[in-house]
Amino acid sequence: MEVLYPRWSGLDVHKRFLIACLSCVQADGQRHKELRRCSTMTGEVLALKAWLKAAGCSHIAMESTGVYTPPPMLPKMC
Repeated sequence: MEVLYPRWSGLDVHKRFLIACLSCVQADGQRHKELRRCSTMTGEVLALKAWLKAAGCSHIAMESTGVYTPPPMLPKMC
């Protein structure tokens, strides 16, 4: 299978927290996954953004069972 995005993240958004899975394909072709959980408070979401950017994450897929509207002061994730 061809790798389209070697570093990406999936977000599962809940009312009070979200879970992020960062997936990275390493030089040897092995996939490395790392999970993080944070609250939906702005400070923690911004820390999550910093973690994803530092890891070189290029794409994010988000799943939410409800309506998710980011706060207006929150910049784009990537």
